[in-house]
Amino acid sequence: MTDKTINKAGSVRRVTETEMAEQRDYISRIRAILAQRNDKPKAFVETYGCQQNSSDSEKIKGMLSDMGYEITDEIDGADLVLYNTCAVRENAELRVFGNLGALKHKKRRNPDMIIGVCGCMMQQEHIANTIKTKYKHVDMVFGTHALYRFPQILDEALKHTRVFDIENEDGAIFEEISVKRDAPPLAKVPIMYGCNNFCSYCVVPYVRGRERSRSAEDILAECRRVADEGYKEIMLLGQNVNSYGNDLPGGTSFSELLKLVCRTEGIERIRFMTSHPKDLSDDLIEVMASEPKICNQLHLPIQSGSNKVLKEMNRGYTREQYMERLKKVCRAIPDIVLTTDIIVGFPTETNEDFNETLSVLKEVEYDMIFSFIYSKRVGTPAAKMPDVLTDEEKHRNFDEMLKVQNEISKRKNETYAGTVQKVLVEGLSKTNDKTLTGRTEGGKVVNFSCSDNNDLSLSDYVGKIVDVRITSVQTWSLFGETEN
Repeated sequence: MTDKTINKAGSVRRVTETEMAEQRDYISRIRAILAQRNDKPKAFVETYGCQQNSSDSEKIKGMLSDMGYEITDEIDGADLVLYNTCAVRENAELRVFGNLGALKHKKRRNPDMIIGVCGCMMQQEHIANTIKTKYKHVDMVFGTHALYRFPQILDEALKHTRVFDIENEDGAIFEEISVKRDAPPLAKVPIMYGCNNFCSYCVVPYVRGRERSRSAEDILAECRRVADEGYKEIMLLGQNVNSYGNDLPGGTSFSELLKLVCRTEGIERIRFMTSHPKDLSDDLIEVMASEPKICNQLHLPIQSGSNKVLKEMNRGYTREQYMERLKKVCRAIPDIVLTTDIIVGFPTETNEDFNETLSVLKEVEYDMIFSFIYSKRVGTPAAKMPDVLTDEEKHRNFDEMLKVQNEISKRKNETYAGTVQKVLVEGLSKTNDKTLTGRTEGGKVVNFSCSDNNDLSLSDYVGKIVDVRITSVQTWSLFGETEN
């Protein structure tokens, strides 16, 4: 097997129709080859990390389906295995390496199996080199910028050529790729890619490139398509949605885009993530408050409650500025459901700094937090900072924070007991096939049963918004029954 490494450099650009037509030709070529097989080949795609990665995987699955692959949830029996990776935390990287090691034996039993790794991890040269030298059974490696070239990459791999598409360009905007989404009601719609913030702990700008916004026309066209396909809820995605359009000459702002998306017929709920506190504008708050389709939910990462740590993180705001923004949101939308991200154990964080973060939790009372112990990322400024706290202290602080937040989350959920909530039904509960699950407008998970005198079958509820009376609560979910 020969090796082929692609290294390209260039500026942010829009992929041309000619280039996309070339990729469609590769899809047609692969489809013709696979059609000659006795059995339809199966492809297994596993995704790590954020919603943006999940959206990328939907595009990969769409292209694979166009090529003639059947998408499977079972790795056993798969003719193609692809891991779409995350570079934000070390645990995700270790899991990928572990899974790749386990595939070595499967490859020996089935030499024609295609094994690939893509996504953010692969945009890091030292990771790609590790796979190239230590995991020789891997056939293809490509980063986030090469996603639209996947048909070409797979075509090379099917010819028994190892492909490493690890170009160092800042990325591009590309359209007209097939998407195989999860079943309705929720559709993820990216509005921009990359990040310009360069937080000192974060590798995202290095692996996803600089901010680049899709045109409002392309975004709205996709929203109309998913509405026609039966999706009722849209989640607009970006590393920092609040800066949408800043890179487009005379471009639409995020608040203006939201107004346009709200005009999409058939879409009943609109969410977005992630908002950066420093760019949360008054216009955006006003649009959220005035447009009924925009959900009363806001994910606003604070990361730390200490101004010293926030400065060393290069977050671009102080605790006071963050709290003032949040107060404006709460005044405009009194029933807003708030969530946030917090990093525990940043290298320069002291116990005093951590206590300041705890005080933010107690003051704001978020409905939920997403918190992690700091993970060193090669190439970021924070990776060179010496630790102040020991690992034992970091884990103790992390456990204390979870205890505080769990009590807050349970108390917040208890206020829903006895109320009637409008729930968008997503499907059957994973643990009980007699129970349905969905979300409130604020994003609260609700598991519920149906009233005895209701003639609808369970499947008839999926994609509908129903009234559910909350009968009991847990820390992370609500339980109820449909109203008669």
